[in-house]
Amino acid sequence: MKAGIIAAGVGQRLKKEGISTPKPLIEVAGKPLIRRAIEAAIYAGASYIACIVNDIEKEVEQYIRKETWPVALKLVVKTTSNSMESLFNIAPFLDEPFLLLTVDAIYPLDTLRDFVNKAKLLDKDGALAITRYVDDERPLWVRLEDDYRITEIGSDIKADYITAGFYYFKPTIFQLIDEAKKMNLNALRQFLSFLVKNGYKLYGIPVSKVIDLDHAEDIKKAEILLKEFQIESIRDI
Repeated sequence: MKAGIIAAGVGQRLKKEGISTPKPLIEVAGKPLIRRAIEAAIYAGASYIACIVNDIEKEVEQYIRKETWPVALKLVVKTTSNSMESLFNIAPFLDEPFLLLTVDAIYPLDTLRDFVNKAKLLDKDGALAITRYVDDERPLWVRLEDDYRITEIGSDIKADYITAGFYYFKPTIFQLIDEAKKMNLNALRQFLSFLVKNGYKLYGIPVSKVIDLDHAEDIKKAEILLKEFQIESIRDI
């Protein structure tokens, strides 16, 4: 399985709150977000990773290049205007069913691996991790049929679930790249909605709590989540 990691944003909200560290290098429980994303993809079964970072914050590129990773890693260094453009820039390297991660979503590793295993069994155009936990300024809501096929995605609708920040797709979704550009779509969330409107079979897979790291206070929330999961895991042994 291949994996794509979107890490090209500059974290403007975090910078306004006094955090000058490039977002992919912000540490949660002692580990940079970009390392967490790469290790999570590998844990979930990825043997090849395509990752995009911006060309403004050189520290991020330097960090990735100086590390030795246990799988092949293609690094694209380019500043993009939005997450959809970032995805399209790594599309040439994702020519088989792939896992897609955003660098700022925090979750237990087993949550991601279980999601991938379920998504593979579905064998549809794609699957979105969805959660009932809402702690986001602009949550992306997802409406579902009884079999969890997604019927609508949007910020201005109300539903039981929101997207959780990681996905599994077949590369057939890239057949709509040119059309999406013609329509001037400017965000990954808009592209996801566009896929549903064009009849792509996308399904929701419920997962537990996921923390989207957009604000300084989210760092502590993420660390608490990971600690709680470790405690629960120990109890299960």
